[in-house]
Amino acid sequence: MNYSTDFPSLEGKVSAEEWQARVDLAACYRLIDQYGMTDLIYNHITSRIPGTEDHLLINLYGLLYKEITASSLVKISVEGDILAKPDTDYGINKSGYVIHGAIHKARPDVQCIIHTHTRAGIAVSAMKCGLLPLSQTSIRFIGHIGYHGYEGPAINLEEREQIVNDLGPHDALMMNNHGLLTCGATVPQAFNTMYQLELSCRSQVDAMAARTELSMPGDNILEHTAHLYQPGARRPYGVLEWPAMLRLLDAEQKNSGYPPYRH
Repeated sequence: MNYSTDFPSLEGKVSAEEWQARVDLAACYRLIDQYGMTDLIYNHITSRIPGTEDHLLINLYGLLYKEITASSLVKISVEGDILAKPDTDYGINKSGYVIHGAIHKARPDVQCIIHTHTRAGIAVSAMKCGLLPLSQTSIRFIGHIGYHGYEGPAINLEEREQIVNDLGPHDALMMNNHGLLTCGATVPQAFNTMYQLELSCRSQVDAMAARTELSMPGDNILEHTAHLYQPGARRPYGVLEWPAMLRLLDAEQKNSGYPPYRH
């Protein structure tokens, strides 16, 4: 089996728009690893290729997130057809296009989708109470997050419509007994939303584990605060911190032993 990860660079061999999408998506994979949101080789992040209606980028199924580079990403259609991939026996995760393809198809405003199985995310996804407004971070999502009931591993194409309906117009979805999903108009925005959702879940698990009476703001404060975090009320998420995130990756790369995400 050919499981080599020495992939030749695609820079200059694809359009400038596709290359930038590849670099941003590879960086997002590395950041999800950097902040402890990976699950071995599992899960997926996708990005729409600018200038196309149905062409997406997704990871090879078998690579660690810290191994993923711009040139190792696979180009697929929203229906999961592989259009271009490196010369390797690694394929793609079927759940990646079952979940992501449906959302990309239904939501043309979405460029990037992130799905995770984290300890805190899974824990909160199993709670009947859902995400609670226990922190300023979590209040951002009150009234702005969907919930999707568990239907088994996401490999059934018939589940796609329900996922889309449960997500609705939101950029965050709690997949019950499963994990978390966020999306955004840009890769930085989707990453910011996932980072904040994960932090909200970690804070909730910690607070509930303390076994003390919990305090939550009143409904008027919740509505006002949640509104202040919505698009149009502030700058787009991810714009300010993304360059700093890339500098972080560049600094970490020097001693990582892994190929640069920009390769």
